[in-house]
Amino acid sequence: MPVASILGAVTEAIGDHGLYAVFALMAVDAVLPAASEVVMVYAGAVAAGAFAGQSVALFGHTFAEGFSAYLAMALAGTLGYLVGSIVGWAVGDYGGRPYLERHGRWLHLNEGKLDRAEAWFDRFGSWAVFLGRITPVVRSFISVPAGVFRSPFGPYVVLTAVGSAIWCFAFAGAGWAAGESWEDFHQSFRLVDYAVAALVIAGIAFLGWKLLRRRGVT
Repeated sequence: MPVASILGAVTEAIGDHGLYAVFALMAVDAVLPAASEVVMVYAGAVAAGAFAGQSVALFGHTFAEGFSAYLAMALAGTLGYLVGSIVGWAVGDYGGRPYLERHGRWLHLNEGKLDRAEAWFDRFGSWAVFLGRITPVVRSFISVPAGVFRSPFGPYVVLTAVGSAIWCFAFAGAGWAAGESWEDFHQSFRLVDYAVAALVIAGIAFLGWKLLRRRGVT
């Protein structure tokens, strides 16, 4: 699907359904990539009152433009992502690796990705969840493998909530600051996405190299 179509669909959903759309889209993004950066940046711009006719409301209550609307949008994204992550963990825990090897293509998880995910969890344990949640692209492929490889549920929920909150509040804050210029900001910020991903991957590779070297010495 063209990027413009994705942007249009996301912004139309948030414009029409506000908090509910943010919650639902972020829940989906916890298992499948659903343009979470666009969702939260645009949500922040809506909270700032950048678009006429678009407001932030929940069960009939309309939040005032500004901080209260921003807080509502960021919390909706955080909670939506957390719920989706729990569902993803449950799917992985219930089905296990054999189920995903048969049906993982529907979740964009092939055998190679599962092998890499297993190595990730073996190396970093529960912290693999937190690192994954703040890494662009990777964050949408952590939930199900976390269940498959039996990441402890309690720490998984806590670390997911923290990582998701950092992501949602940061991107919604950026959209709030950008206002009507949110799309220009997002296009520029994509370079930062790639830089963050590259730094995280480089850091993981360096830690892995040190671990292997240490084991070789001992």
